Amino acid sequence: MSDPIGAFFDRLAGGGYERLLRKTRGTVRFELTGDDGVDIWHLTIADGRVAVSREPLDADALICTDRASFARITRGEAKPLAAWLRNDLTIDGQFGFVVLLERLVAAPPGARHPRAMAGDRQESA
Repeated sequence: MSDPIGAFFDRLAGGGYERLLRKTRGTVRFELTGDDGVDIWHLTIADGRVAVSREPLDADALICTDRASFARITRGEAKPLAAWLRNDLTIDGQFGFVVLLERLVAAPPGARHPRAMAGDRQESA
């Protein structure tokens, strides 16, 4: 089974320019707890570019959750804001990074773009 968390951060690091981040500058540290300790991921975001490291650096926002919850988020099975409301995810610092995370994770399984839905209706009419 592949690691959805590693794949998520690899996609961010290797994706080049990310249009959704074009006006964003800041740092985010993720602390993901599990049975064998804490995994740390650190993002540096600057004008559409993302650098990923595993160093425990200071950040503008600290997002903490368990690995299983974050894996569900990265697969699109859970939403970051809903996880925060359930207290499955906590944030210390700039809350806007949780909102940004909503836009960066995968769409829910089976989701379709609204334009595709409108196109389907036009074709069947």
